[in-house]
This record gives sequence, C-alpha cells and structure tokens, in this order.
Amino acid sequence: MSDSLDVIPSGQACGATVTGVDLSQPLPAATTARLRALWLQHQVLSFPGQQLSDDDLERVTRAFGGFGEDPFIAPIPGRRHVIAVERRADERSSLFAETWHSDWSFQPRPPAGTCLYGIVIPPVGGDTLFANQHAALEAMPDALRQRLEGRVALHSAKKAYAPDGLYGARDQPGRSMVIRPSSDAEAVQRHPLIRRHPETGREGLFGCLGYIIGIDGMDDAEALPLLFELYQWQSRPEFQYRHRWQPQMLVIWDNRALLHAATGGYAGHHRLLHRTTIAAA
Repeated sequence: MSDSLDVIPSGQACGATVTGVDLSQPLPAATTARLRALWLQHQVLSFPGQQLSDDDLERVTRAFGGFGEDPFIAPIPGRRHVIAVERRADERSSLFAETWHSDWSFQPRPPAGTCLYGIVIPPVGGDTLFANQHAALEAMPDALRQRLEGRVALHSAKKAYAPDGLYGARDQPGRSMVIRPSSDAEAVQRHPLIRRHPETGREGLFGCLGYIIGIDGMDDAEALPLLFELYQWQSRPEFQYRHRWQPQMLVIWDNRALLHAATGGYAGHHRLLHRTTIAAA
C-alpha cells in the first residue's frame, strides 16, 4: 500500500530512495499515484533490492506513462523497448553518455523520463550524476537569465548519431552496445531554453550542449559562447546529485527537470543495466 512507502531524500540537489514497495508485482492505483507524486517532487527515485525481469521493467514503465521511442540504439533481442546499457570488462571504446544531457531532447516530444535497472554493477565507479535544472534556473544571475529569456534552442542528434558523429564511423571498435548511426540524426527540433514543466508548472532550463547545436535566430559566433556559459552554470556542483548504484536497483528520473551524465572509474569490470524510456506526458 502507498502508506507503507519509506522515502529518504538524498540531501543533495535532488533524488530520494524509496523502499516498502515490490515493483515485481502489479501496483495498486494509490501506490502508483503516490510514486508519481514522489517522482515529480524529487526528480530522481531509486528503488534498491528489486528483483525485476524485463516484463516487470516494462510494466513499471507503463505505470509511469508508457514507452517513448529510443532511436539509434538497438533493443535487446526479443524486446522493442528495452535497451542494454553495457560495458564489458575489457572494453576500450569511449564511455557512453559521459557528457551532460537530457535523453533524446532532439525529438519533437522528448521522453518524460528514463528507467534504468542495475543488473551487473561494478564494485567501484560507474556513478550517475544528475543536475537539477529547476534549481539551476532559480539560482541563475539575472544578467544570464535575461540573455536566455524567450530564446529557442536548436536540438539535434547529429554530433552523436549521424554517420560522421561520435558514435558513427569514427567510433572505436569493440563497443558492446549496438549503436545504429543514421542520417536521421541530422534532423533539428526547437525547444525553449526556459520552459515550464508540463506536469508541475515549475520553470526550468531544458537541454544543454551536446544535443543543442545552436540558438534560433542567433549566429554561432554569438550563440556558442552563450551555450558554453550556460553549460558551465547548469552543471555546477551545487545543483548536482551523485547516484551510487547497487545490483537490483531501479532508478527512475525526470528528463524534463534534469540533466544527467555517466561516469567511469570501473575499468576492468563488467557493467550491465537495462533501460526503458517513459513517453512524454
């Protein structure tokens, strides 16, 4: 039942740990509603000690809003919506997703959230960093905010997933993840740099360098220095939560409120997590 949940905030800029619920079982409506409210409040929820199959992971994803689309990365065999985020112990390719980003912000309707379940977790390293973009906006100096007000960012996957992108032809061989670069990554979508969260109404920053390639109506000579300045601000330590993984832990985060980035530090160890995305609300 929802009143049996134990919620422990991280004490950092966002994030909370939730126990007292078994996500391998269908959830009562009241529990689902309570979890969604906690998700909107804390932006990142972690659920330790969950023994989940891929069926369970998909059921939780549906409870939080259904499936988003995952372009450019192949799903695991037999599934449409589950991706393996994997790095073998002997892998030498560049670390996947180590720059700050909001998942698939280059889509017309970017996903509301992401579910990530730890299967094989190294004994060291591999933390995930989150940056609260509501807090970043609220603390932003007025002079910088005025330069961003009303501006629309140009989002594209081309730097990462185009044939000549980071994960395209120049990607290092031997990557365990099956990435599928495509000319579809050249598409551009426009999203406001400052926007209201569609469920909470709270203003926040959306997206950053990596998937943002420019600002509508601005020359690159003006836009790129502004985007670098924004990047440095929105990823400051005071806006961050560092998440440390455990095996059999599920983490669900809100892409509309956060940036996140992978970290390394586990060379010589295998790491495997299964991931789904939650469709836009």
